[in-house]
Amino acid sequence: MDIAARLTSKGQITVPKPVRDALALRPGDEVVFRLHGDRAVVAKTPDFLDLAGAIPVPAGKRGTSWDRVLAETRRAQAESRR
Repeated sequence: MDIAARLTSKGQITVPKPVRDALALRPGDEVVFRLHGDRAVVAKTPDFLDLAGAIPVPAGKRGTSWDRVLAETRRAQAESRR
């Protein structure tokens, strides 16, 4: 389904209601524009809290602090560049 919208002189577009409804967009939601050649696709930015638990964490890594994860990742990246 194609739904048209008009670009204002300030570069703004009102997202048409059928699109807002289809994407379950609410005031304050963020969207992302993905460019594909001469076309753009608009998508709702996912709420990353909804992704919690989507990736299994090995038992030995559970409970690791975020600071430690970042430090270990940076160390591994530095070693791989050598």
